[in-house]
Amino acid sequence: MSIGIPRSASKKGRVPMSVLRIALFGKLHAQWDQQPLVGVDAHKVQELFCYLLLYRDRPHHRETLADLLWNDHSTTQSRKHLRQTLWQLQAALDSQPHDRHILLVEPDWVQINPEADLWLDVAVFERAFALAQGAPGQRLDPQCAQALQDAVKLYRGDLLEGWYQDWCLYERERLQNMYLAMLDKLLGYCEACREYEMGQAYGACILRYDRARERTHRRLMRLQYLAGDRTAALRQYEYCVATLAEELGVKPAKRTVALYELIRADQLNAWTGASPSLEATIALLPEVLVHLKELCLALANIQHQIEQYMQDVERTLS
Repeated sequence: MSIGIPRSASKKGRVPMSVLRIALFGKLHAQWDQQPLVGVDAHKVQELFCYLLLYRDRPHHRETLADLLWNDHSTTQSRKHLRQTLWQLQAALDSQPHDRHILLVEPDWVQINPEADLWLDVAVFERAFALAQGAPGQRLDPQCAQALQDAVKLYRGDLLEGWYQDWCLYERERLQNMYLAMLDKLLGYCEACREYEMGQAYGACILRYDRARERTHRRLMRLQYLAGDRTAALRQYEYCVATLAEELGVKPAKRTVALYELIRADQLNAWTGASPSLEATIALLPEVLVHLKELCLALANIQHQIEQYMQDVERTLS
């Protein structure tokens, strides 16, 4: 059974309160029947539990866990601490009746039971990301888009805020990148569905984490203009210019400037009506300009040749 959708979940997908619910985004939160899980207040108990939950796809050797959590102790001491911590964690998890143990504990190995009645926000989050992986936002089907919308709501904050262990920092960055990618897909989906205000909300969430994400600035400019707020779109460009200069010391890309010029000239609707992707169209403008210049030069040469032919004919007639 995949963790995140308990066996006893209802047909509508709602999670009954009899299962153990665990949230790792933001501050750690675990509860049975709307009551906090008792016995996991000790930091090392929490750290062991969270590590096993994040790496729930495989068993872990006791020696590896002991060295990870107590690397400043001797081997004997670290193994002793692991035994005590593991006993505390088991006691807390067994304090409520359930069909299957949350932990699978063997003499040398420890693992989260994949068949346990357990709801984990990170598991639901990762499942939604995998569902939409490889699909551009504009082509998401409604079911996939809904899964992403539900997933981003689970992101109440970065993973285990206030923790700074190396393994936690790595997982925090990985999940944050997934969060931004899902927001980006939803932004594209909202634009394709003409849900401009919702798309702007997703774009604002992205910029809270990455102010210099120029692609998001461009998309917000388009959404604001298409929503009928040309002034906001122009201000978004100014904010983009200032942010890029402050954070990276660079000027906006040609695509961003070209989009700004279209909006300022109030000509964006003509472009969006001709193509499903204005950004892709703008990206081709430099190449189009080169071809137009070549065509202009060719026409000038033809005109020059025609004038020479006319002069030759006139001289012949005279």
